[in-house]
Amino acid sequence: MAHEHTGSKETAVATADSPDDIDVSRGLTAEQVAARIASGQTNDVPDRASRSVKDIIRGNIFTRINAILTVLLVIVLSTGSVIDGMFGFLIVANSGIGIIQEIRAKRTLDALAIVSQAKPMVRRDGVAVALAPKDVVLDDIIELGSGDQIVVDGEVVSSAALEIDESLLTGEADPVHKMAGAPVLSGSFVAAGSGAYRATKVGGDAYAAKLAEEASKFTLVHSELRSGIDSILKFITYLMIPAGALIIYNQLFSSGQSLGPALNGMVAALVPMVPEGLVLMTSIAFAVGVIRLGKRQCLVQELPAIEGLARVDVVCADKTGTLTENGMRLSELKLAEGSADESVIKAALSAMAASDPRPNASVLAIRESMPADAGWGEATAVAPFSSAKKWSGQSYGAHGNWVLGAPDMLLDPASDMAREAESVGSNGLRVLMLGSSNLSVDDADAPGIVTPAALVVLEQKVRPDAQETLEYFASQKVAVKVISGDNAVSVGAVAGSLGLEGGDRPIDARELPSDQEKLADVLEGATTFGRVRPDQKREMVAALQSRGHTVAMTGDGVNDVLALKDADIGVSMGSGSPATRAVAQIVLLDNKFATLPYVVAEGRRVIGNIERVSNLFLTKTVYSVVLAFLIGITGVLSQIFHFEALSYPFLPRHVTIAAWFTIGIPAFVLSLAPNNERARSGFVARVMRLALPSGIIIGVTTFVTYVIVHTSYDVTREQESTTALITLIMIALWVLAVVARPYTWWKLVLIGGSVAGYLILFALPFTRTFFELDPSNIAATTLAITAGAVGVFLVEVSWWVSARLHGEKRKLFTTPEDLPGEHHHAHTS
Repeated sequence: MAHEHTGSKETAVATADSPDDIDVSRGLTAEQVAARIASGQTNDVPDRASRSVKDIIRGNIFTRINAILTVLLVIVLSTGSVIDGMFGFLIVANSGIGIIQEIRAKRTLDALAIVSQAKPMVRRDGVAVALAPKDVVLDDIIELGSGDQIVVDGEVVSSAALEIDESLLTGEADPVHKMAGAPVLSGSFVAAGSGAYRATKVGGDAYAAKLAEEASKFTLVHSELRSGIDSILKFITYLMIPAGALIIYNQLFSSGQSLGPALNGMVAALVPMVPEGLVLMTSIAFAVGVIRLGKRQCLVQELPAIEGLARVDVVCADKTGTLTENGMRLSELKLAEGSADESVIKAALSAMAASDPRPNASVLAIRESMPADAGWGEATAVAPFSSAKKWSGQSYGAHGNWVLGAPDMLLDPASDMAREAESVGSNGLRVLMLGSSNLSVDDADAPGIVTPAALVVLEQKVRPDAQETLEYFASQKVAVKVISGDNAVSVGAVAGSLGLEGGDRPIDARELPSDQEKLADVLEGATTFGRVRPDQKREMVAALQSRGHTVAMTGDGVNDVLALKDADIGVSMGSGSPATRAVAQIVLLDNKFATLPYVVAEGRRVIGNIERVSNLFLTKTVYSVVLAFLIGITGVLSQIFHFEALSYPFLPRHVTIAAWFTIGIPAFVLSLAPNNERARSGFVARVMRLALPSGIIIGVTTFVTYVIVHTSYDVTREQESTTALITLIMIALWVLAVVARPYTWWKLVLIGGSVAGYLILFALPFTRTFFELDPSNIAATTLAITAGAVGVFLVEVSWWVSARLHGEKRKLFTTPEDLPGEHHHAHTS
């Protein structure tokens, strides 16, 4: 590997490997760029993993559920009964609504992704310009600074103590020092220092592009919800096969019906078994969630992140940029006793700030307050700041070696100046120490012996909405852990001023145990931590996860990248480093920590409502399967014991209207309604606890009512169907009433509206004729209502028994503590 190259030697490194004569200091010319574009040497990789419009349309039309419904529709239409084919509108509605919402979500995400996208600084014609990654071409010279992501593979052409973190690619924990001539891989990021590299592999040839292609062959981030619904659909498919076979046999061979009515009855039995709206409502809920969050300048990079947010019970937040604003102001310069002249100290600060190519917030504050030019010239040696060592330094020959960093890392803790720094920091101020060293800053033993010169006191403004945000999380039983690289006392002062519980008892992370079990014990009891190294942030996330917590990590700096990657949900600020934004699942483009409560509330709304809606659809599937089984079995038994077989009680139009007000419209409303309950694991088990007993009760009660009215009453075929339908609708409406709990005014209006809808259907002569309903036989209708009341009682009992067995609290009405309080976040969600 080449040794370090500086100055004019840089050109030699690039030219040796380049087909063109490239001046590294100026980059490619417009002609050279045009030639590479013409020959296809561009970084033509997709900006983000977004489905195309064609894929969205195909994915919503060609589904298993649409295929089943289409086959059944063709069968019904072949009998000449167009009215009974009304369920065919479901195919159009399912596909249409799904396509519209997904395309809206795609447009929202694509627009936000462009805003969030990392734009590397590329030298073109002697000027460094920010370009989109797709505009980079082969042999471009790309500048690097701390936190920058490497967008294409390349070779270093200049290095100022450049350190590259390749842990996301290789798992190697320590940053790798890169000198001129060293290779760099796309997907890695700059941990410290600065430099520039030449693009040697672009587009699909780049390492990260190959990794992404490989990763795309596997599944998305694990989603319990998605896998749960898939499991349920498989289970239903297995049930439908024997139930469908039984009902087909019964309708065609046992009931003695002619072919047309037999086929209609078969379709009427099979259609409600298909949970046609379940997948649709899930897609809509996710899509609407993405759109709502998009309006709040929140980019969701992975859909399952919405689900993860709903389960979050611990938020790990950095202090700087999260609780405090990013910008700082130089508050005071406290000279050390017997230190150099103040003008020399200011000159040192001015020189260090002016020569930093990528200043952080602290250095920017110093630069703004110091004279523009100290006249010290170029630094002879540079030690860039890193989160691990907490200091940076520059050597200026005769002007000396200067270091700037954390007082508790550079000073003897027992010294007067260290105590002074601790005292100032306890007021929530950031304190840095400027000192002179006996060693050049790039020496292996640096910083060596440091002579303190001054304390640099920086003022950080606490975000005005930080306290309200912390109060929201406390009210929602979400623990907040403040994890910062700053001095523990300073971090504690800020956290304490915001009323964070335990903020007045900060812990210095240098004293934390390395054992995960012991670390988890400390984390359970404490909330505020200072002097946390990047690797410790990662260990803290793992320790919390080991105790069953779902952890969201917020951050904006390069020191947060590894912890963000390991957390269940990584949340980056829009102003964060490109590497941070790249690994986060959620990017807050408005840089406001206060947006996070909206994000959590949206996640809870989406997941809680999908669970509610699943209860409705699966109850319908279960009762349809039970009823089909019972009718089918009687058909088989009638052949053996020679009694009259029962045909299926309903026409397809009956099962269509049975779903209108018990499932269809209510499910749509409930899927978009406010919901503040934290999501828990065990989605499938919880849904089945209500859907299975409720579905069995409806199926059995409807069957018994049908048998009684068929064998013991003098009624027409239409009156038989109506009697069974009234029983079914009554109990199904009660299941809706159970699922809608705890009640609020709008839920009571929804249930009342559903009841009114059915009363109108059964009362109006036109609808009675159109849907072949006849409730005129008083005795049969009384039987239907009585059987319905029995079913309602059994559903209610099963609901309370299930709650008692599983230790769940059940409420009939919403109480003030169920609401997101007086907090404004929740009202909007």
